[in-house]
Amino acid sequence: MRDAGFKVIYTGLRQTPESIVDATIGEDVDVVGVSILSGAHITLFPAIRKLMQEKECDDILLIGGGIIPEDEITQLENQGIDKPFASGTTTDPIIEYVKKTVSDRKNSEDLI
Repeated sequence: MRDAGFKVIYTGLRQTPESIVDATIGEDVDVVGVSILSGAHITLFPAIRKLMQEKECDDILLIGGGIIPEDEITQLENQGIDKPFASGTTTDPIIEYVKKTVSDRKNSEDLI
C-alpha cells in the first residue's frame, strides 16, 4: 500500500478492536485495513465496526483480508464491513478499491 502512494500507519500484531478504533480516531485516517489470519474475522470485524459506530467514526472505510472463506464475505458485508478480501487477493484490487471508494466519498462530501 505504501508503494502505491498511501500513508500507512502500522499498529502491530494482535491489536484489540478498541486499540484499532482508538488509532483510527487518533490518526484521522480515511481507511482502516485489518489483516486477520487467525480465522477470527467473523468476531473481530463486526466488533471493530460496532465500536466505530459508537465512537461516531463509522464513515471511515473498513476493509480487511486474511483467511476469509468466500462464503463468509457476504456475511461480513451485511455486518457493515465495507470490503472483505478473500485469501490470495493481490494488492492490485485492494489498491483500486481504496482509491475509487475514498475518492467517491470525498467527492460526495464536497457536494454537501
